[in-house]
Amino acid sequence: MMRRRSSDRRRIGMLRPREATTRLRWHNQCMERDGQLELYGLVAARLKEAHTRVRTLQVPEGVRMALSRKLLVITSAAKHDLADAARRLERLMNDLDEGRFPEDPDSDGSP
Repeated sequence: MMRRRSSDRRRIGMLRPREATTRLRWHNQCMERDGQLELYGLVAARLKEAHTRVRTLQVPEGVRMALSRKLLVITSAAKHDLADAARRLERLMNDLDEGRFPEDPDSDGSP
């Protein structure tokens, strides 16, 4: 009977480096040809920036939650329609730059 080395036991069930999931796959190759992969990277970076800005805003918690929901909708839209998500994100970032925030749903409108 042949004995297995401990390193063989660790390797069983694990992917070898050449089988790792980060390799260039056919859908990534298709996106590279039409430039979508670059757009994904840009939208992802802008979404990260937007989340950071919303988290650090000095606004009531209700406003922050509304902005976070908008970002979640944009993130979800990016999975299906990247160009539309990029437009929505640009609009939201412009609103943040100009100080236009949604109304606080917790306030009752009284002074």
